Amino acid sequence: MSLLKTVDTDPSFPPRQSKALPERLIAGDPAFKTWAQDVAKDDLVHTGVWEATPGETRSIKGETFEFCHILTGVIEITPDGGKPVTYRAGDSFVMKPGFTGVWKTIETVRKIYVTVG
Repeated sequence: MSLLKTVDTDPSFPPRQSKALPERLIAGDPAFKTWAQDVAKDDLVHTGVWEATPGETRSIKGETFEFCHILTGVIEITPDGGKPVTYRAGDSFVMKPGFTGVWKTIETVRKIYVTVG
């Protein structure tokens, strides 16, 4: 097992496809694709690429820490009780455990993710 992992931002293998959970859907009909690429530390750390079409959902991190790097697209994240923050290609951010808010995909977004938890 190599301790160095390159994240393929345009994977050639088929993604896992999903939709927003009904209880989290706010607006639109966003579709999600996930290209899981690595799992480590007894299934606690996950790395891959994720894509979403436009729509609006509730984001609830629970006990999960997530680092995101936007490859393409535009999103707006509004923490509960906070102001909206816009992220676009080249931007990176972290959602810490306990984060709740609204994730609005304005233009189809593709991101690299690393989750811990």
